[in-house]
Amino acid sequence: MVVLAYVLLTMKSGSEKEVLKKVSSFDETMEVDLLYGEYDAIVKVRFEELSQLDKFLTDKLRALPDIFLTTTMIVAKQYKGT
Repeated sequence: MVVLAYVLLTMKSGSEKEVLKKVSSFDETMEVDLLYGEYDAIVKVRFEELSQLDKFLTDKLRALPDIFLTTTMIVAKQYKGT
């Protein structure tokens, strides 16, 4: 079962370019977008198993020092997309 998820990020002000460049380099990352509003960025990721998502969030995203908060939304059903 493929697991798709969107991860909303809150980052240290001024670190956005550096953090998003790093996040974009991860193999699991499908899309990375800078946002205006409550969150600073949204990252779309894909995994073969839910345990891989957990490892990605813990070992890669939350390990970055300029990320303060992550909010993860797992896709229940995809109606359009690749």
